[in-house]
Amino acid sequence: MLDTGVAADAVRDSPQRPRPALRAVLVGLVLVVVPLALIVPLLGLGPDGGDSPASAAPASAADPFARLLVALPVVLAACYLAGRLARRAGQPEVIGEIVAGVLLGPSLLGLLWPAGFAWLFPPAVVTAVNTLAQLGLIFFMYLVGTEMNLDSVRRRGLVAATVSQVNLALPALCGIALALGMYPSFGEGVGFVPFGLFLAVAMSVTAFPVLARILADRGLTETPLGALALTCAAIGDVVAWCVLTVVTALARNGDPSAVIVTIALTLAFVAAMVFAVRPLLARLLSGLTPAATLPILLGGVMLSALATNEIGIHPIFGAFLFGVIAPRALPSVTEASHRMQSVTVTLLLPLFFVYTGLHTRFGLIGTDARRWAWCALIVAVAVLSKWGGTAVAARLTGTDWRESLSLGALMNCRGLTELVVLNIGLQLGVISPTVFSMLVIMTLVSTIATGPGLSLVARLRRAPA
Repeated sequence: MLDTGVAADAVRDSPQRPRPALRAVLVGLVLVVVPLALIVPLLGLGPDGGDSPASAAPASAADPFARLLVALPVVLAACYLAGRLARRAGQPEVIGEIVAGVLLGPSLLGLLWPAGFAWLFPPAVVTAVNTLAQLGLIFFMYLVGTEMNLDSVRRRGLVAATVSQVNLALPALCGIALALGMYPSFGEGVGFVPFGLFLAVAMSVTAFPVLARILADRGLTETPLGALALTCAAIGDVVAWCVLTVVTALARNGDPSAVIVTIALTLAFVAAMVFAVRPLLARLLSGLTPAATLPILLGGVMLSALATNEIGIHPIFGAFLFGVIAPRALPSVTEASHRMQSVTVTLLLPLFFVYTGLHTRFGLIGTDARRWAWCALIVAVAVLSKWGGTAVAARLTGTDWRESLSLGALMNCRGLTELVVLNIGLQLGVISPTVFSMLVIMTLVSTIATGPGLSLVARLRRAPA
Protein backbone atom coordinates (compact mmCIF):
# COMPACT_ATOMS: atom_id res chain seq x y z
CA MET A 1 0.00 0.00 0.00
CA LEU A 2 2.87 2.27 0.80
CA ASP A 3 4.42 1.79 -2.54
CA THR A 4 1.14 2.41 -4.29
CA GLY A 5 0.51 5.66 -2.47
CA VAL A 6 3.98 6.91 -3.08
CA ALA A 7 3.68 6.15 -6.78
CA ALA A 8 0.37 7.95 -6.98
CA ASP A 9 1.78 11.01 -5.28
CA ALA A 10 4.73 10.97 -7.66
CA VAL A 11 2.41 10.96 -10.67
CA ARG A 12 0.41 13.86 -9.33
CA ASP A 13 3.52 15.87 -8.51
CA SER A 14 5.31 15.26 -11.87
CA PRO A 15 4.53 17.49 -14.96
CA GLN A 16 1.97 16.09 -17.52
CA ARG A 17 3.68 14.71 -20.67
CA PRO A 18 2.02 15.75 -23.97
CA ARG A 19 0.07 13.15 -25.86
CA PRO A 20 1.34 11.98 -29.33
CA ALA A 21 -1.40 13.86 -31.24
CA LEU A 22 -0.72 17.07 -29.35
CA ARG A 23 3.00 16.63 -29.98
CA ALA A 24 2.38 16.39 -33.75
CA VAL A 25 0.37 19.61 -33.68
CA LEU A 26 3.10 21.41 -31.81
CA VAL A 27 5.76 20.18 -34.28
CA GLY A 28 3.61 21.36 -37.16
CA LEU A 29 3.21 24.80 -35.66
CA VAL A 30 6.91 25.19 -35.07
CA LEU A 31 8.33 23.67 -38.27
CA VAL A 32 5.62 24.55 -40.85
CA VAL A 33 3.42 27.45 -39.82
CA VAL A 34 6.20 29.66 -38.46
CA PRO A 35 8.38 29.40 -41.63
CA LEU A 36 5.36 30.10 -43.81
CA ALA A 37 4.52 33.14 -41.72
CA LEU A 38 8.04 34.48 -42.18
CA ILE A 39 7.92 34.17 -46.00
CA VAL A 40 5.82 37.31 -46.54
CA PRO A 41 8.05 39.79 -44.64
CA LEU A 42 11.18 38.23 -46.13
CA LEU A 43 9.80 38.67 -49.66
CA GLY A 44 9.17 42.31 -48.83
CA LEU A 45 12.87 42.79 -48.05
CA GLY A 46 13.89 41.88 -51.61
CA PRO A 47 14.59 44.42 -54.37
CA ASP A 48 11.72 45.71 -56.51
CA GLY A 49 11.20 43.51 -59.59
CA GLY A 50 8.78 45.82 -61.35
CA ASP A 51 10.85 45.94 -64.53
CA SER A 52 11.14 42.18 -64.92
CA PRO A 53 9.38 40.53 -67.88
CA ALA A 54 7.15 38.52 -65.59
CA SER A 55 5.81 41.57 -63.78
CA ALA A 56 5.58 43.54 -67.01
CA ALA A 57 3.20 40.93 -68.47
CA PRO A 58 -0.46 41.75 -67.87
CA ALA A 59 -2.11 39.75 -65.14
CA SER A 60 -4.85 38.67 -67.52
CA ALA A 61 -2.45 37.19 -70.10
CA ALA A 62 -3.99 33.97 -71.44
CA ASP A 63 -2.37 30.65 -70.73
CA PRO A 64 -2.41 28.83 -74.12
CA PHE A 65 -2.43 25.40 -72.50
CA ALA A 66 -5.36 26.31 -70.24
CA ARG A 67 -7.25 27.72 -73.24
CA LEU A 68 -6.52 24.54 -75.18
CA LEU A 69 -7.98 22.49 -72.33
CA VAL A 70 -11.13 24.59 -72.64
CA ALA A 71 -11.30 24.43 -76.44
CA LEU A 72 -10.85 20.66 -76.72
CA PRO A 73 -13.98 19.68 -74.76
CA VAL A 74 -15.99 22.28 -76.71
CA VAL A 75 -14.78 20.82 -80.01
CA LEU A 76 -15.42 17.23 -78.95
CA ALA A 77 -18.91 18.03 -77.65
CA ALA A 78 -19.88 19.98 -80.77
CA CYS A 79 -18.62 17.27 -83.13
CA TYR A 80 -20.30 14.51 -81.12
CA LEU A 81 -23.67 16.26 -81.00
CA ALA A 82 -23.55 17.26 -84.66
CA GLY A 83 -22.54 13.73 -85.61
CA ARG A 84 -25.50 12.29 -83.73
CA LEU A 85 -27.87 14.75 -85.40
CA ALA A 86 -26.47 13.84 -88.81
CA ARG A 87 -26.95 10.17 -88.01
CA ARG A 88 -30.59 10.77 -87.11
CA ALA A 89 -31.00 12.62 -90.41
CA GLY A 90 -29.75 9.61 -92.35
CA GLN A 91 -26.29 11.07 -93.03
CA PRO A 92 -22.89 9.68 -91.99
CA GLU A 93 -21.58 11.15 -88.75
CA VAL A 94 -18.65 12.72 -90.55
CA ILE A 95 -21.07 15.16 -92.22
CA GLY A 96 -22.17 16.46 -88.83
CA GLU A 97 -18.55 16.69 -87.68
CA ILE A 98 -17.60 18.71 -90.76
CA VAL A 99 -20.56 21.02 -90.22
CA ALA A 100 -19.62 21.43 -86.55
CA GLY A 101 -16.12 22.48 -87.57
CA VAL A 102 -17.51 25.10 -89.92
CA LEU A 103 -19.99 26.40 -87.30
CA LEU A 104 -17.22 26.84 -84.72
CA GLY A 105 -15.23 28.92 -87.20
CA PRO A 106 -15.54 32.53 -88.34
CA SER A 107 -18.49 31.71 -90.61
CA LEU A 108 -20.90 31.41 -87.64
CA LEU A 109 -19.35 31.65 -84.14
CA GLY A 110 -16.94 34.36 -85.24
CA LEU A 111 -19.81 36.22 -86.92
CA LEU A 112 -22.36 35.98 -84.10
CA TRP A 113 -19.97 36.24 -81.12
CA PRO A 114 -16.59 37.66 -82.19
CA ALA A 115 -15.35 38.11 -78.62
CA GLY A 116 -16.20 34.52 -77.68
CA PHE A 117 -14.59 33.20 -80.85
CA ALA A 118 -11.40 35.20 -80.20
CA TRP A 119 -11.30 34.02 -76.57
CA LEU A 120 -11.85 30.35 -77.45
CA PHE A 121 -9.43 30.26 -80.39
CA PRO A 122 -6.57 32.72 -79.85
CA PRO A 123 -3.58 32.33 -82.21
CA ALA A 124 -1.64 30.13 -79.77
CA VAL A 125 -4.58 27.71 -79.49
CA VAL A 126 -5.06 27.66 -83.25
CA THR A 127 -1.38 26.74 -83.64
CA ALA A 128 -1.73 23.91 -81.12
CA VAL A 129 -4.94 22.69 -82.79
CA ASN A 130 -3.17 22.68 -86.16
CA THR A 131 -0.28 20.61 -84.78
CA LEU A 132 -2.62 18.04 -83.26
CA ALA A 133 -4.82 18.04 -86.38
CA GLN A 134 -1.86 17.37 -88.68
CA LEU A 135 -0.74 14.56 -86.40
CA GLY A 136 -4.22 13.09 -86.51
CA LEU A 137 -4.29 13.49 -90.27
CA ILE A 138 -1.23 11.33 -90.86
CA PHE A 139 -2.59 8.66 -88.51
CA PHE A 140 -5.92 8.79 -90.35
CA MET A 141 -4.21 8.41 -93.72
CA TYR A 142 -2.36 5.37 -92.35
CA LEU A 143 -5.75 3.88 -91.42
CA VAL A 144 -7.08 4.66 -94.91
CA GLY A 145 -4.08 2.86 -96.36
CA THR A 146 -4.78 -0.22 -94.24
CA GLU A 147 -8.31 -0.36 -95.70
CA MET A 148 -7.03 -0.49 -99.28
CA ASN A 149 -7.68 -4.03 -100.50
CA LEU A 150 -5.28 -4.31 -103.43
CA ASP A 151 -6.27 -7.94 -104.08
CA SER A 152 -9.86 -6.82 -104.58
CA VAL A 153 -8.65 -4.14 -106.97
CA ARG A 154 -6.86 -6.76 -109.05
CA ARG A 155 -9.81 -9.18 -109.01
CA ARG A 156 -12.43 -6.75 -110.30
CA GLY A 157 -10.76 -6.59 -113.70
CA LEU A 158 -11.70 -4.48 -116.68
CA VAL A 159 -15.03 -3.10 -115.40
CA ALA A 160 -13.54 -1.57 -112.25
CA ALA A 161 -10.53 -0.20 -114.14
CA THR A 162 -12.70 1.36 -116.85
CA VAL A 163 -15.26 2.86 -114.51
CA SER A 164 -12.64 4.22 -112.12
CA GLN A 165 -10.64 5.88 -114.87
CA VAL A 166 -13.72 7.53 -116.40
CA ASN A 167 -14.72 8.43 -112.85
CA LEU A 168 -11.44 10.36 -112.73
CA ALA A 169 -10.94 11.57 -116.29
CA LEU A 170 -14.25 13.34 -116.90
CA PRO A 171 -14.34 15.28 -113.59
CA ALA A 172 -10.66 16.14 -114.05
CA LEU A 173 -11.33 17.50 -117.53
CA CYS A 174 -14.25 19.54 -116.19
CA GLY A 175 -12.04 20.80 -113.37
CA ILE A 176 -9.44 22.10 -115.81
CA ALA A 177 -12.21 23.73 -117.86
CA LEU A 178 -13.41 25.45 -114.67
CA ALA A 179 -9.84 26.55 -113.97
CA LEU A 180 -9.65 28.27 -117.34
CA GLY A 181 -12.60 30.45 -116.41
CA MET A 182 -11.69 30.97 -112.75
CA TYR A 183 -7.97 31.62 -113.08
CA PRO A 184 -8.13 35.30 -114.14
CA SER A 185 -10.23 36.16 -111.07
CA PHE A 186 -9.06 33.62 -108.50
CA GLY A 187 -5.53 32.61 -109.56
CA GLU A 188 -3.90 35.15 -107.21
CA GLY A 189 -0.27 34.75 -108.21
CA VAL A 190 -0.08 30.95 -108.60
CA GLY A 191 0.80 29.37 -111.94
CA PHE A 192 -2.05 28.05 -114.05
CA VAL A 193 -0.67 24.49 -114.28
CA PRO A 194 -0.76 23.77 -110.51
CA PHE A 195 -4.04 25.69 -110.20
CA GLY A 196 -5.67 23.71 -113.01
CA LEU A 197 -4.30 20.35 -111.89
CA PHE A 198 -5.46 21.01 -108.35
CA LEU A 199 -9.03 21.74 -109.45
CA ALA A 200 -8.86 18.57 -111.56
CA VAL A 201 -7.96 16.55 -108.46
CA ALA A 202 -10.60 18.32 -106.34
CA MET A 203 -13.30 17.42 -108.85
CA SER A 204 -12.29 13.75 -109.09
CA VAL A 205 -11.74 12.71 -105.44
CA THR A 206 -13.95 10.10 -103.77
CA ALA A 207 -13.95 9.69 -99.98
CA PHE A 208 -13.05 6.03 -99.57
CA PRO A 209 -13.55 5.91 -95.75
CA VAL A 210 -16.91 7.72 -95.83
CA LEU A 211 -18.02 5.59 -98.75
CA ALA A 212 -17.18 2.43 -96.80
CA ARG A 213 -19.22 3.72 -93.84
CA ILE A 214 -22.24 4.51 -96.04
CA LEU A 215 -22.12 1.04 -97.62
CA ALA A 216 -21.89 -0.60 -94.18
CA ASP A 217 -24.82 1.43 -92.85
CA ARG A 218 -26.98 0.36 -95.79
CA GLY A 219 -25.86 -3.26 -95.77
CA LEU A 220 -24.26 -2.99 -99.23
CA THR A 221 -20.66 -3.85 -98.40
CA GLU A 222 -20.87 -7.49 -99.49
CA THR A 223 -23.08 -6.86 -102.54
CA PRO A 224 -21.68 -6.64 -106.09
CA LEU A 225 -22.51 -2.92 -106.10
CA GLY A 226 -20.65 -2.35 -102.83
CA ALA A 227 -17.61 -4.36 -103.93
CA LEU A 228 -17.45 -2.51 -107.25
CA ALA A 229 -17.85 0.89 -105.55
CA LEU A 230 -15.07 0.21 -103.05
CA THR A 231 -12.77 -1.06 -105.79
CA CYS A 232 -13.40 1.96 -108.02
CA ALA A 233 -12.89 4.32 -105.09
CA ALA A 234 -9.63 2.59 -104.16
CA ILE A 235 -8.25 2.84 -107.71
CA GLY A 236 -9.44 6.43 -108.03
CA ASP A 237 -7.91 7.55 -104.77
CA VAL A 238 -4.53 6.03 -105.60
CA VAL A 239 -4.47 7.86 -108.94
CA ALA A 240 -5.71 11.09 -107.34
CA TRP A 241 -2.95 10.97 -104.72
CA CYS A 242 -0.39 10.45 -107.47
CA VAL A 243 -1.64 13.51 -109.36
CA LEU A 244 -1.69 15.51 -106.12
CA THR A 245 1.94 14.52 -105.61
CA VAL A 246 2.75 16.20 -108.93
CA VAL A 247 0.73 19.27 -107.93
CA THR A 248 2.63 19.49 -104.63
CA ALA A 249 5.96 19.18 -106.38
CA LEU A 250 5.00 21.89 -108.88
CA ALA A 251 3.83 24.22 -106.11
CA ARG A 252 6.94 23.75 -103.96
CA ASN A 253 9.46 23.65 -106.80
CA GLY A 254 8.67 25.81 -109.78
CA ASP A 255 11.81 24.62 -111.57
CA PRO A 256 10.88 21.68 -113.88
CA SER A 257 14.17 19.92 -113.09
CA ALA A 258 13.40 20.12 -109.37
CA VAL A 259 9.96 18.66 -110.04
CA ILE A 260 11.51 15.76 -111.94
CA VAL A 261 13.92 15.12 -109.07
CA THR A 262 11.04 15.17 -106.57
CA ILE A 263 9.01 12.69 -108.63
CA ALA A 264 12.05 10.43 -109.05
CA LEU A 265 12.71 10.47 -105.30
CA THR A 266 9.03 9.69 -104.69
CA LEU A 267 9.18 6.66 -106.99
CA ALA A 268 12.36 5.49 -105.26
CA PHE A 269 10.66 5.89 -101.89
CA VAL A 270 7.64 3.84 -103.05
CA ALA A 271 9.95 1.09 -104.33
CA ALA A 272 11.89 1.03 -101.07
CA MET A 273 8.69 0.82 -99.02
CA VAL A 274 7.22 -1.99 -101.11
CA PHE A 275 10.29 -4.15 -101.67
CA ALA A 276 12.38 -3.47 -98.54
CA VAL A 277 10.29 -2.07 -95.70
CA ARG A 278 7.26 -4.29 -96.25
CA PRO A 279 9.00 -7.68 -95.78
CA LEU A 280 11.19 -6.27 -93.00
CA LEU A 281 8.13 -4.98 -91.18
CA ALA A 282 6.35 -8.32 -91.51
CA ARG A 283 9.30 -10.15 -89.94
CA LEU A 284 9.72 -7.54 -87.21
CA LEU A 285 6.08 -7.56 -86.12
CA SER A 286 5.56 -11.32 -86.34
CA GLY A 287 4.90 -12.74 -82.89
CA LEU A 288 4.68 -9.38 -81.11
CA THR A 289 1.80 -8.40 -78.87
CA PRO A 290 -0.47 -5.44 -79.81
CA ALA A 291 1.11 -3.42 -76.98
CA ALA A 292 4.56 -3.93 -78.53
CA THR A 293 3.29 -3.45 -82.09
CA LEU A 294 1.57 -0.10 -81.54
CA PRO A 295 4.74 1.97 -80.80
CA ILE A 296 6.44 0.49 -83.87
CA LEU A 297 3.48 1.39 -86.09
CA LEU A 298 3.27 4.90 -84.64
CA GLY A 299 6.97 5.43 -85.22
CA GLY A 300 6.73 4.00 -88.73
CA VAL A 301 3.85 6.31 -89.63
CA MET A 302 5.71 9.39 -88.42
CA LEU A 303 9.02 8.46 -90.04
CA SER A 304 7.29 7.69 -93.35
CA ALA A 305 5.50 11.04 -93.18
CA LEU A 306 8.80 12.75 -92.42
CA ALA A 307 10.44 11.05 -95.41
CA THR A 308 7.87 12.31 -97.93
CA ASN A 309 7.93 15.75 -96.34
CA GLU A 310 11.71 15.90 -96.83
CA ILE A 311 11.33 14.66 -100.41
CA GLY A 312 9.12 17.67 -101.09
CA ILE A 313 5.60 16.25 -101.06
CA HIS A 314 2.98 16.23 -98.31
CA PRO A 315 3.56 14.04 -95.22
CA ILE A 316 0.22 12.27 -95.69
CA PHE A 317 1.60 10.39 -98.71
CA GLY A 318 4.20 8.63 -96.59
CA ALA A 319 1.65 7.78 -93.90
CA PHE A 320 -0.79 6.47 -96.51
CA LEU A 321 1.83 4.28 -98.16
CA PHE A 322 2.94 2.91 -94.79
CA GLY A 323 -0.66 1.86 -94.20
CA VAL A 324 -0.82 0.14 -97.60
CA ILE A 325 2.28 -1.98 -96.92
CA ALA A 326 1.47 -2.75 -93.26
CA PRO A 327 1.08 -6.54 -92.72
CA ARG A 328 -2.64 -6.53 -91.97
CA ALA A 329 -2.79 -10.34 -91.80
CA LEU A 330 -1.11 -10.21 -88.38
CA PRO A 331 -3.66 -10.02 -85.53
CA SER A 332 -1.35 -7.78 -83.53
CA VAL A 333 -1.29 -5.21 -86.36
CA THR A 334 -5.08 -5.27 -86.63
CA GLU A 335 -5.52 -4.75 -82.88
CA ALA A 336 -2.88 -2.00 -82.77
CA SER A 337 -4.58 -0.22 -85.69
CA HIS A 338 -7.90 -0.37 -83.84
CA ARG A 339 -6.29 1.24 -80.81
CA MET A 340 -4.82 3.97 -83.00
CA GLN A 341 -8.20 4.50 -84.64
CA SER A 342 -9.99 5.07 -81.34
CA VAL A 343 -7.81 8.05 -80.43
CA THR A 344 -7.53 9.37 -83.99
CA VAL A 345 -11.24 9.35 -84.79
CA THR A 346 -12.42 10.44 -81.34
CA LEU A 347 -9.94 13.21 -80.54
CA LEU A 348 -7.65 14.20 -83.40
CA LEU A 349 -9.94 14.18 -86.44
CA PRO A 350 -12.49 16.55 -84.84
CA LEU A 351 -9.59 18.98 -84.45
CA PHE A 352 -8.92 18.66 -88.17
CA PHE A 353 -12.56 19.55 -88.90
CA VAL A 354 -12.35 22.57 -86.62
CA TYR A 355 -9.05 23.68 -88.15
CA THR A 356 -10.71 23.41 -91.56
CA GLY A 357 -13.65 25.42 -90.24
CA LEU A 358 -11.32 28.12 -88.93
CA HIS A 359 -10.13 28.65 -92.51
CA THR A 360 -13.59 28.46 -94.08
CA ARG A 361 -14.90 31.99 -94.41
CA PHE A 362 -18.18 32.12 -96.26
CA GLY A 363 -18.04 35.84 -95.70
CA LEU A 364 -15.31 36.01 -98.35
CA ILE A 365 -17.98 35.10 -100.90
CA GLY A 366 -20.20 37.72 -99.27
CA THR A 367 -23.06 39.15 -101.29
CA ASP A 368 -21.13 39.11 -104.53
CA ALA A 369 -23.55 37.46 -107.00
CA ARG A 370 -20.69 36.62 -109.36
CA ARG A 371 -18.82 34.65 -106.71
CA TRP A 372 -21.95 32.78 -105.69
CA ALA A 373 -22.55 31.99 -109.36
CA TRP A 374 -19.06 30.49 -109.57
CA CYS A 375 -19.75 28.54 -106.39
CA ALA A 376 -23.00 27.14 -107.82
CA LEU A 377 -21.20 26.24 -111.06
CA ILE A 378 -18.47 24.40 -109.11
CA VAL A 379 -21.10 22.36 -107.25
CA ALA A 380 -23.03 21.55 -110.44
CA VAL A 381 -19.92 20.53 -112.38
CA ALA A 382 -18.60 18.42 -109.51
CA VAL A 383 -21.86 16.51 -109.01
CA LEU A 384 -22.86 16.05 -112.64
CA SER A 385 -19.42 15.10 -113.98
CA LYS A 386 -18.77 12.57 -111.22
CA TRP A 387 -22.23 11.04 -111.06
CA GLY A 388 -22.90 11.18 -114.79
CA GLY A 389 -19.46 10.04 -115.90
CA THR A 390 -19.45 7.06 -113.56
CA ALA A 391 -22.99 6.02 -114.48
CA VAL A 392 -22.35 6.20 -118.22
CA ALA A 393 -19.08 4.26 -117.96
CA ALA A 394 -20.69 1.54 -115.84
CA ARG A 395 -23.64 1.25 -118.21
CA LEU A 396 -21.37 0.97 -121.27
CA THR A 397 -19.43 -1.86 -119.62
CA GLY A 398 -22.62 -3.92 -119.19
CA THR A 399 -23.88 -2.89 -115.75
CA ASP A 400 -27.63 -2.44 -115.23
CA TRP A 401 -28.56 1.22 -115.61
CA ARG A 402 -30.12 1.49 -112.13
CA GLU A 403 -27.00 -0.02 -110.58
CA SER A 404 -24.93 2.34 -112.72
CA LEU A 405 -26.81 5.32 -111.29
CA SER A 406 -26.29 3.96 -107.76
CA LEU A 407 -22.58 3.61 -108.43
CA GLY A 408 -22.49 7.20 -109.69
CA ALA A 409 -24.17 8.43 -106.52
CA LEU A 410 -21.62 6.56 -104.39
CA MET A 411 -18.65 7.87 -106.34
CA ASN A 412 -19.96 11.41 -105.84
CA CYS A 413 -19.23 11.12 -102.09
CA ARG A 414 -16.21 13.32 -101.33
CA GLY A 415 -16.30 13.86 -97.57
CA LEU A 416 -13.15 13.85 -95.47
CA THR A 417 -10.76 12.96 -98.29
CA GLU A 418 -11.78 16.08 -100.17
CA LEU A 419 -11.14 18.22 -97.08
CA VAL A 420 -7.66 16.74 -96.82
CA VAL A 421 -7.00 17.68 -100.44
CA LEU A 422 -8.40 21.19 -99.98
CA ASN A 423 -6.26 21.84 -96.90
CA ILE A 424 -3.17 20.78 -98.82
CA GLY A 425 -4.04 23.21 -101.60
CA LEU A 426 -4.60 26.04 -99.13
CA GLN A 427 -1.33 25.34 -97.29
CA LEU A 428 0.59 25.26 -100.56
CA GLY A 429 -1.01 28.52 -101.71
CA VAL A 430 -2.41 26.86 -104.85
CA ILE A 431 -5.92 28.09 -104.00
CA SER A 432 -7.04 31.21 -102.18
CA PRO A 433 -9.20 31.23 -99.04
CA THR A 434 -12.15 32.28 -101.21
CA VAL A 435 -11.79 29.29 -103.55
CA PHE A 436 -11.22 27.10 -100.50
CA SER A 437 -14.57 28.19 -99.05
CA MET A 438 -16.32 27.52 -102.38
CA LEU A 439 -14.85 24.03 -102.56
CA VAL A 440 -15.86 23.30 -98.94
CA ILE A 441 -19.46 24.10 -99.94
CA MET A 442 -19.08 21.74 -102.90
CA THR A 443 -17.77 19.03 -100.57
CA LEU A 444 -20.70 19.36 -98.19
CA VAL A 445 -23.33 19.37 -100.95
CA SER A 446 -21.89 16.44 -102.90
CA THR A 447 -21.40 14.30 -99.78
CA ILE A 448 -24.85 15.08 -98.36
CA ALA A 449 -26.40 14.19 -101.74
CA THR A 450 -24.95 10.65 -101.64
CA GLY A 451 -27.56 9.14 -99.30
CA PRO A 452 -30.63 10.78 -100.87
CA GLY A 453 -29.28 9.89 -104.32
CA LEU A 454 -29.06 6.22 -103.38
CA SER A 455 -32.59 6.32 -101.96
CA LEU A 456 -33.92 7.95 -105.13
CA VAL A 457 -32.34 5.31 -107.34
CA ALA A 458 -33.67 2.57 -105.03
CA ARG A 459 -37.20 3.93 -105.49
CA LEU A 460 -36.69 3.94 -109.23
CA ARG A 461 -35.50 0.34 -108.99
CA ARG A 462 -38.72 -0.67 -107.21
CA ALA A 463 -40.89 1.24 -109.66
CA PRO A 464 -42.45 -0.79 -112.51
CA ALA A 465 -40.45 -0.72 -115.70
